[in-house]
Amino acid sequence: MTGSPSQRIAVAIMAKAPMAGEVKTRLCPPLSHLEAAELYQCFLLDKIAQLRAIASANPVIAFTPEGGRDVFERMAPGFELIAQRGADLGSRLLNSLSGLLADGYTGVVAIDSDTPTLPSEFLLRAIDLVATPAIDLVLGPSEDGGYYLIGMSRPWPGLFENMPWSTADVLPETMRRAEATGLRVASLPPWFDVDTPDDLERLRASLTGAAGEAARHTRQFLTARRV
Repeated sequence: MTGSPSQRIAVAIMAKAPMAGEVKTRLCPPLSHLEAAELYQCFLLDKIAQLRAIASANPVIAFTPEGGRDVFERMAPGFELIAQRGADLGSRLLNSLSGLLADGYTGVVAIDSDTPTLPSEFLLRAIDLVATPAIDLVLGPSEDGGYYLIGMSRPWPGLFENMPWSTADVLPETMRRAEATGLRVASLPPWFDVDTPDDLERLRASLTGAAGEAARHTRQFLTARRV
């Protein structure tokens, strides 16, 4: 199953404008701030290409800062663009998900922009699960204790408020709150995101010898810059 004609599932990339000194700063060193921004742009281009190839998704970019719309109009023509709103990640996620549901989507999935090698099969599975009436919440666990994906067919504010963001407690606390609320949760396989120099080396190793279109922009960047 990959969704039905009556289902309108939005898949939103949570994205920052790729500006030097504002993105992937934990990769500096070994990268310069300019290189880190260029690499992050490659992450975004690969995620955009992946999402564009999934026919059952309505592609969206939830972007920040608010003045970054022009950047994403150039990078992702045809995608719906919404500005992130809120003081922290929780409020930005909740506002993005709630806004899309209020716009008439029957389900919504938010994905991060730090997993350029995430298999497309995981996204397809998430779309199917969000469209399943017996599921309230879909989570894609990150190996660092957070999540790379969250999906739902109605907003659950309690999953986002006063959350210990950027810690290994995010996923366990989300699960605890979901269970306390009685939500029916489906989990995808875990995956790794790229935040640290060790993650960068793991990414490079995973793409060595890789063929085809998977993470093409990221692979080209890493091949050209042996840092």
